Amino acid sequence: MNLFRSEEHARNWREFDPQFSDSLQPLAHWVERFSEERFRARGAPDYISRRASGSL
Repeated sequence: MNLFRSEEHARNWREFDPQFSDSLQPLAHWVERFSEERFRARGAPDYISRRASGSL
């Protein structure tokens, strides 16, 4: 994940790929997305087994 100060800044990046322009979102979007339970639980010792059983 790359963080840019604006969409314009991201589009001016020399490695920018227009195919991924739909994923350009404000930081608040990604903070909300990665604060969901399934992402917070990744540090749990039983994460893999819980994920495989569908309990996450």
